[in-house]
Amino acid sequence: MRFMIIGKATKESEAGILPKPEAFAAMGKYNDELVKAGVLLAAEGLAPSSKGARVRFSGDKRTVIDGPFAETKEVVAGFTIIQVKSLEEAIDWVKRAPNISSNGEAEVEIRKVMDIEDFGDAFTPNPEIEKVKIK
Repeated sequence: MRFMIIGKATKESEAGILPKPEAFAAMGKYNDELVKAGVLLAAEGLAPSSKGARVRFSGDKRTVIDGPFAETKEVVAGFTIIQVKSLEEAIDWVKRAPNISSNGEAEVEIRKVMDIEDFGDAFTPNPEIEKVKIK
């Protein structure tokens, strides 16, 4: 099973303030542990929402909303994708992560990445997409 670990934005991350060098070192050490365990598939930080946009869909209409976005609790600052056997194992890995928040308060969300099997019999695979699927 693959899980996405979603790091929520903070005032600092939205202001483009990078973590302190010791925070980078701690995250590097943690990511090395994930790599050595063979569970890390991806780990990326995201630029502040001021450098992004949202597209709102309403029927056939598309509206572009330029960042920044006011509610940091609704903004993703970074993500990690791991492959483990269960949600419980994903939680165990997340609990080992360093808290790099400047004020000591942080929250991450853990979500299962859907696999073809999760969609049941109604899903018809697209052979072109299957060629690029992460194994």
